[in-house]
Amino acid sequence: MATLEEIALRAGCSTATVSRVLGRSGPTSESMVRRVRKAASDLGYHRIDGATTTGRRRPVIGVLIPSITNPVFAASLSGIQNRMRLSGHGVLIAQSDYDPSRESDAIASLLAEKPTGLIVTVCDMEKSQNDLPAHLPPIVLLNNLPTARFQAAVTTDNRAAAMELAQHLIEHGHKKILFVSGSFESSDRARRRYDGYCDALAAAGLEALKALQIPFVTGNDELDLSQALLAHRPTAIIASNDLLALGVIGALRREGLSVPGDISVAGFDGIAIGRLFDPTLSTIEMADASMGTTAASLLLDIAENAAEPRHLSMAYKLKPGGTVRSINKAL
Repeated sequence: MATLEEIALRAGCSTATVSRVLGRSGPTSESMVRRVRKAASDLGYHRIDGATTTGRRRPVIGVLIPSITNPVFAASLSGIQNRMRLSGHGVLIAQSDYDPSRESDAIASLLAEKPTGLIVTVCDMEKSQNDLPAHLPPIVLLNNLPTARFQAAVTTDNRAAAMELAQHLIEHGHKKILFVSGSFESSDRARRRYDGYCDALAAAGLEALKALQIPFVTGNDELDLSQALLAHRPTAIIASNDLLALGVIGALRREGLSVPGDISVAGFDGIAIGRLFDPTLSTIEMADASMGTTAASLLLDIAENAAEPRHLSMAYKLKPGGTVRSINKAL
C-alpha cells in the first residue's frame, strides 16, 4: 500500500498535510483536500483504523436517515448498499427518529468508525450544520438541499412536485384542499411540499389552509381529523407522504366518510403499498432507490476521485390514482 510520503510527493505537499487530510485532524484548504484524496486514490491508499482476522479493515461509509422503517428511506438504503457492495465498502446505519437533537450524536457515532464518507438525511441542514465538527470526511446530502458548507446533494424538487399535485386536484374542481403533514421542524422536505401547495393555490386564486402538522413518530392509525374537517370542510386532502395519506384515509373512514366519494386524498413518494391499496393512491412517485445509488456514486467520486461536490436533482412523476375524483360540475 502507498505510504504518506508517496502521497505527499504526488500531491505536491508535505507529509504533515497528507496526515491532516487523511486523518481529518486540522485545517486544510478544499483544493488541497481534493489533491491529497486524488493522490491517495490513484496510489491505492486506504486508511486502516482497525484490524480484522486478516489484518485489514474493510472500508465503510456511514448513513444517517430519519427512519429505517419508512419505505422511502429503506429503498434509498438498499440502493446505497448495492452500490457500496460493488466498491467493497460496508455500510453503517444510524437513524435520528426525525429528532434534530439526536442527529449530531448519531453522526458522531458514525465518525468514530472512520468512514470513507457519509450520506445523511437530516431534519434541516441549514440548522444542523453548525452543530457538526469542523473537520469531516466527504458528505453527501440525500433529500436535503445543499448548503454553503455541504454542497454535495441528491434531491428531488419537492416544491415543484407539490405544486403539480395541488394543481392536479384544482383541475379536478377542488378548491378547499387541506395539507396534512409531519412536523416541519422534523422535515424540511415536508415544509417545501407545503410551500408548493401554497404556490399552486395562490396561482389559482384560492386560499391555502394552514397545514395540519403531526409528529412523524405518532401512529397514523390513531390520526384524528374531526376538528380539521369541521373547521375547513375540505373536499380534498394532500398528505406530505404516502404512509400519512393512508392514515388520512383510515381517519376519514372512522368519521364515516368515503374516499374519494366524500373527500379525495393524495400523497407523496409512490411507495408500493399505495399501488396495492383499493382504490390506488394518487401520489407523486419519487426515485428513492436510484437516489440512494446516485448518492453513493457521488460520495465515492468525491472521496476517491477528488471530484467537485455537486447538486444532482432527480425526476419525479405524478401518478394519478383512484383516491382523487373530479367534482367539476361540467363533468
